[in-house]
Amino acid sequence: MVALGSAFLFPQEAIAFAASKLSPHRAIYEMTLDEARSASGVTGIDGRMVFEFTGSPCDGYSLNMRMVTQMTDAQGQTNLTDLRSSTWEQGDSKKFRFQSAQYLNDKLGDVTMGRAVRAAPKDPVDVKLSQPARAELNLSGPVFFPTQHSIALIEKALAGQKIFQARIYDGSEKGRKVYETTAFIGSKVKPGADDAALEAPAKKHNLGDLPSWPVSIGYFESKDGDLTPSYQIDFRLYENGVSRELLIDYGDFSIHGTLTSLEYLKVKECKQR
Repeated sequence: MVALGSAFLFPQEAIAFAASKLSPHRAIYEMTLDEARSASGVTGIDGRMVFEFTGSPCDGYSLNMRMVTQMTDAQGQTNLTDLRSSTWEQGDSKKFRFQSAQYLNDKLGDVTMGRAVRAAPKDPVDVKLSQPARAELNLSGPVFFPTQHSIALIEKALAGQKIFQARIYDGSEKGRKVYETTAFIGSKVKPGADDAALEAPAKKHNLGDLPSWPVSIGYFESKDGDLTPSYQIDFRLYENGVSRELLIDYGDFSIHGTLTSLEYLKVKECKQR
């Protein structure tokens, strides 16, 4: 197994190379129930997830996500869940801002807001939460922020590495949780190898012309040492950072995401200093 934090040892040139490949884009996925155990009580899920990624190494990276799903239980009752999150991450991964909100049947529930800073990527992270309650946390390093982890994941895939372990802080769970993650990176899929399976939006934007990798990431609680992840995400990762063939497994049930729309956004070039 790869030692935790080893990703911080690869050359800065490799980081810059992987970062330069990230394409600002907006992707929409149709979310449907893939499988549910009887104990879950879930009989149906349908909805949509909108994922928008923008930014650059000089201006920082912004991630905006909204997922609205309607869940039906065994009694035929439905609940509408609306999850919204927005983050900004400095290009050198020293600063990270996050906010999220959850609505249940159009009523606002949990709201999280905060920021995290550190002097260098391997240093401890100081977190200041403003919602749901003011608090300060200190996270021992190394810890990855979301885009930093995505860049590292692409770099590992390009290098042919199969397993990548990392601790991730993304402001989830009221801003108080760091996840231990293990990513399994499958064999590289060469450009054009599976064009017949691509969705219409992927074909329109020639996504199949890029190399890709099947990836599976398990998210584990940091403290309990449980070998079963809290949840697991499987997806096809393309060299430019776009994903398709999503599968989110929560244990009792899993949700499948099908790419229904893809739009590349304007790239803001870094200014020479």
